[in-house]
Amino acid sequence: MINNRLFEWYGIDTKKDLGIETFCPRPFDTVLIDKQGSCFVCECAAWLPQSIGNLQVKPLTEILQSSIREHMQSSIMDGSYRYCNNKQCSYLLYHNRKGTPWKKDTPTNQIKHIRLAIDDSCNLRCPSCRNGLIFHKEGSAYNLGIRLADSINDWLHNYDHPVKVHIGSDGDPMASHVYRHFMEQTPERDNIKYSLLTNSLMFKEFHHRIQNVIRNLDDLGVSIDGASRDTYEKLRLGGRWDKVNENLECIAELKSRHNFQLGLHMVVQADNWHEMDDMLALGHKYGADRVYFNKIEDWNTNIDMGRQKFTHLDQFTKMAERVEKDPISHMNVHNG
Repeated sequence: MINNRLFEWYGIDTKKDLGIETFCPRPFDTVLIDKQGSCFVCECAAWLPQSIGNLQVKPLTEILQSSIREHMQSSIMDGSYRYCNNKQCSYLLYHNRKGTPWKKDTPTNQIKHIRLAIDDSCNLRCPSCRNGLIFHKEGSAYNLGIRLADSINDWLHNYDHPVKVHIGSDGDPMASHVYRHFMEQTPERDNIKYSLLTNSLMFKEFHHRIQNVIRNLDDLGVSIDGASRDTYEKLRLGGRWDKVNENLECIAELKSRHNFQLGLHMVVQADNWHEMDDMLALGHKYGADRVYFNKIEDWNTNIDMGRQKFTHLDQFTKMAERVEKDPISHMNVHNG
């Protein structure tokens, strides 16, 4: 059943026709699963906040046949996007601003992307992300995470279409007992590819235990946020600069053998924007295919968002223009 009060809370007018001449494939080919087992047909639950079902109640195969999912797909086909948060969805904001529609596609109900957000455990406590250390290795959150991991793996074992499993958007998969359990048990099949996002600090220690993922790894992202010891250890609380470089060397060596895409990720903020060109140099050093410069978001932490507006705007602008010319640079940041 569609939850209209939920859309009201997000400020979404489900009766308004946005008139967007574009096609978003997410409600057709994507499912996001959060740490409560709720399933969403978008890569961000805040962008399309209505759940289509819960893995604690039904298996994924049944959830994907939900009438709610069909309603959301219809809103894409008629161009209304009435269930989408057009104030937050970066895709809608981008295409509305640029006036460039997505390439039209033929909709399919075959899931191509599974995005996992089933455990927020992490070995770091970065101020831009969280207020303290979160780590589950026992108790109700851990037990539920294990059950969700097993349920998803059961579905993957029986799914025959090409699919990409995205791991690591909510915590660090190498530090998480839940994600390590999932990756150790997940099937190695030709139709399944994996995407991994990590801070890398425990990668060298544990990568040999997830070879079924490594052998089918499509892309690996490393979140760093600093290109020097001082900046990195200030922004990535609990991290060690020497350890990051040691693990990046390990990842670069694996990349030479398994040929996955490597990306470095930097959340640009007041304390690190001056190292954007140094981050690019780091990317070239370790053979990265992309270096992503991302806008800082307010995740309800103690970070002072007002301070994140760049006071030296002219200097930042020159830096951004210079960095953007590098072929491996991908900019998603501005002085907001």
